[in-house]
Amino acid sequence: MTDDVIIRRTGDVGRISLNRPKALNALNQSMVDAMIEALTAWRDDDSIKAVVVDGEGEKGFCAGGDIKMLAESGKAGDDRAWRFWRDEYRLNTLIFEYPKPYVALIDGITMGGGVGVSVHGSHRVAGDRTMVAMPETGIGFHPDVGGAYFLPRLAGCLGEWMGLTGARLKTADAIAAGVATHYVPSERNGELIYALETERLDDDGERIEELLDGFDGKVGDSDLALERGLIDAAFCEPSIEAILAALDSAGDNWSTRQAELLRAKSPTSLAVTLEAIRTGRDLEFRDVMAQDLRVSMRFLRPGSDFYEGVRAVVVDKDNAPSWGPVPADRAVFFAPLDDDHEMSFI
Repeated sequence: MTDDVIIRRTGDVGRISLNRPKALNALNQSMVDAMIEALTAWRDDDSIKAVVVDGEGEKGFCAGGDIKMLAESGKAGDDRAWRFWRDEYRLNTLIFEYPKPYVALIDGITMGGGVGVSVHGSHRVAGDRTMVAMPETGIGFHPDVGGAYFLPRLAGCLGEWMGLTGARLKTADAIAAGVATHYVPSERNGELIYALETERLDDDGERIEELLDGFDGKVGDSDLALERGLIDAAFCEPSIEAILAALDSAGDNWSTRQAELLRAKSPTSLAVTLEAIRTGRDLEFRDVMAQDLRVSMRFLRPGSDFYEGVRAVVVDKDNAPSWGPVPADRAVFFAPLDDDHEMSFI
């Protein structure tokens, strides 16, 4: 067992606390392994009525995964990246299919892998510090961890906008988009956890709903109500080129800013992400996870923008990536892997 995640049982609840606050609780292999082991055991334990997941520290629920390790693995040609992604996607699938209430307290930065261990659960509780994003196109990657499943199932084309621009949703926006299901003021998080741990819970989750409703606060207004028309007008277009043309022709400050954001991202990542999201709209969850693994592994090919993105954002931190051209044949990103590396589920 690893100290990077704290796993215990309190009352009727299985508790998981991500415990790397200095790294904003970013996931590593041992954390993924420990979560799979705990969730699998609790799934079949009738005395566990619910699972509650939070992150240590006040800044982050979970900021993603160890992208530096992933890039190093790709360059070395070993299987560390493949194993991490396979097991992370197994964990996402376990959460999506979990038969018991899964309550993620996303009070803090929640990006990438952090979205993967929260958004697929039954309850996502935002706090005052919540910030949700899928920023992968900014590092030459794609919104994995089931992004191609949940993003296209948001209203209109919110998912395309989030996945392509890396838009950061604060509390009210996360609630309005449906990424978060409840809001509890940050100052009441401790009370909520205590109530979940000490109350007698039922098998159907009704008591959890009652508790969350009892702690609910007034979240305030979301900017998405004002931006939805602009988002759909541009991001429902069929290609990146058409999206940019629509933003340019709109001419308002918001649309101009979105066009600037897109033009700073990896062109390859944008094209692959849009195709993955549009394809994922019609796929079952496990099929999306198989697609995620294929696409993720293809971003490890020599010369990939992923390496340049990690260099610019994580290693050198100059935030000045030099992106390559979009490959002529993007179908290779979605082609099956060899038999030893295709997605397998628990």
